Amino acid sequence: MFHHIVMYWLKDRKNSALLQETIDKLQSMEGKIPGLLSVKARKDEAGDARSCDLCLITVLENRNAFEAYKTHPVHLPVKEHMHRVVERSASVDFEEPQG
Repeated sequence: MFHHIVMYWLKDRKNSALLQETIDKLQSMEGKIPGLLSVKARKDEAGDARSCDLCLITVLENRNAFEAYKTHPVHLPVKEHMHRVVERSASVDFEEPQG
């Protein structure tokens, strides 16, 4: 399995409606992209100064599925939305060892 994890800081950090809309858009990809096994988008609940606003955790079948996900027609409008509303992000991508 391949994991794609992204932490996002929104441009408008106080806009709870935008935060929920963004979470909904991310979650909307679940079940619509081949090889994308799960999608979890969650808002931060700690509220620490160093916390991001939300985190995306996706699990894909393998790295090839991840590469296909990046340009899939369902993902592209979500990606465009993220570029509009996100100030910065940080990600980590890794393959889960088999066995």
